[in-house]
This record gives sequence, C-alpha cells and structure tokens, in this order.
Amino acid sequence: MIKIIAVLCSLASPSNCHEQLVTSSDFAQVSVQSCLMGAPQLAEWMNQHPAERLAAWRCVIGQQTGRGI
Repeated sequence: MIKIIAVLCSLASPSNCHEQLVTSSDFAQVSVQSCLMGAPQLAEWMNQHPAERLAAWRCVIGQQTGRGI
C-alpha cells in the first residue's frame, strides 16, 4: 500500500497546520514514482479544498503506525 500524506496549512491562519491522508493505493492508482513526483491526486485534492495551502507531502509505503494516518 502507498499512502500520500499532505501537510496542510489554513490560509486564514498559516501557522495552523495538520497532516491529512490524501489518498492511498487502496482507493486510487498511486505508484511510488507518481507519489514522489507530486501525484496528480494532490492537485485534485487541493482543488477541492481551496481554504488550505499545501506545505509539504510525503509518501508512505506499507502500514504506518504511530501518527494514526
């Protein structure tokens, strides 16, 4: 499984940031290469959430424990 996890910051309060699971390979075609290059899923997700700014993202391969994402 490949997960795309974004760090998003509120446009109204730029210091208010949080991590958000954007998608995983369970729900969309996500390859390691597309994830590392800035997956199209990020652009689509950001278009649907205009009140937030994408500060960073990371790709997680396999099950992740600890942060709950």
